[in-house]
Amino acid sequence: MKHPFKHRFAAIGILWLIAAAVLLGMLGPVVSSVQAEGDAVKGSAVVIPIKGTVDPVMKSFLFRALEEAEQLQPDAVIFDMDTPGGYVDVSMELSQRIIGSPARTVVLVHGKAASAGSFLALSANEIAMTPGSAIGSAAMVDSSHKYVDDPKAVALWVSQMVSAAEKNGRDTGVATAMADLQAKVELPQLNRTKQPGEVLSLSVNEAKRAGYLEYEASSVEDLLSKMNLGGAQVIRIEPSGAERLATYLVTPAIATLLLFLGIAGVAIELIVPGFGVPGILGILGFGLYFFGHFIAGLAGVETIVLLLIGLVLLALEMFIPSFGILGILGAISLISGVVRAAYDTGNALMSLGIAFVAAVVVVVIIARVFKHRGIWNRFILKDALTSEQGYVSSTDHMELIGKVGKALTPLRPAGTILLDGHKYDVVTDGSFIAKDEQVVVVTTEGARIVVSPHVGS
Repeated sequence: MKHPFKHRFAAIGILWLIAAAVLLGMLGPVVSSVQAEGDAVKGSAVVIPIKGTVDPVMKSFLFRALEEAEQLQPDAVIFDMDTPGGYVDVSMELSQRIIGSPARTVVLVHGKAASAGSFLALSANEIAMTPGSAIGSAAMVDSSHKYVDDPKAVALWVSQMVSAAEKNGRDTGVATAMADLQAKVELPQLNRTKQPGEVLSLSVNEAKRAGYLEYEASSVEDLLSKMNLGGAQVIRIEPSGAERLATYLVTPAIATLLLFLGIAGVAIELIVPGFGVPGILGILGFGLYFFGHFIAGLAGVETIVLLLIGLVLLALEMFIPSFGILGILGAISLISGVVRAAYDTGNALMSLGIAFVAAVVVVVIIARVFKHRGIWNRFILKDALTSEQGYVSSTDHMELIGKVGKALTPLRPAGTILLDGHKYDVVTDGSFIAKDEQVVVVTTEGARIVVSPHVGS
């Protein structure tokens, strides 16, 4: 006996192996991206970029880069910074890592160090800025870029900024003016007062006057010269290709798109088998979603296991009658994997909800267009026993309705009548009919003939 789904499962298994091989291949560059070989020499500096949003992917990269840098024991670790800020809790973790580093840490603001960026800059031992750059504007904002008005959250954030400033003997009033939207702060070194509703951002000259700047430099090389490290070996640690890709994969819009591809692709491949492309796109969508979150340090092996269990259970639901139990367990497993892999549970559920609704719409459209190829056709009996093939159904005697015959036996209520020279077994509509009385056929139901007394007989 042939198994129609055997090759389908084999194909899906092969696709998973291919996806796993691709992901493992992309993980290779994560091991090290140091652009210099050998042990550190006297007069060396490691340069680590902090570009873009301070998010979990950046945290994962900076933790890795700092560990590699510290192993080289350089004279300085320079963070080349240009960031608009990012997640508060991520910046707090990064701040503690920078503060705890045994290396001499210097932040070179190469554009802007706003919000969480200014917090990280204050966490370093020294701050340098390029001409035209700025630091500050660190008041807390939510995902819609509106100022946060939660007093507890704001107080905690301001205290973290103040602590980072105190670490290197910087004016705490300036840190407060950067982070506290509602505070009124006197800034005598700047000859100004920060009013409620304002946040402080410092230019190069203002940062110098406020004691928030040790060096003004046009480049990393210029900075090294001013740090008396001119001619030092420069070792640059850059994000790997996988980390660069993960930066985009974990954004809410891309994550939602990947979940949509995953749900729609796998569902279409299971419901309307034979295409191949939807299955590949579905597995690729789920694979990239979990890959990005794995690189960001958000997803572990358990999330991958939950994903695999969910997909297997959903597939089994299509072939094993379970009254929906396998489908429910599969959905729970899949949702749990997605939520556990995400940085923010609320955003994960929203992305999953949007992706699911969009996928349902697409799957319904595909199922209607290709209904002749749907999996349900495997469970529907299509063979018909027609008269053209020699099959004859039972006689329904509809042609007898309205005809008059004679009772050959008493009908109590069943008996025999004579009609058009033929004998028929009949039943009455409930009345008693004596032998030899005339009857009329009132209805037929298959081989069953119902009669009643003939009026006028």
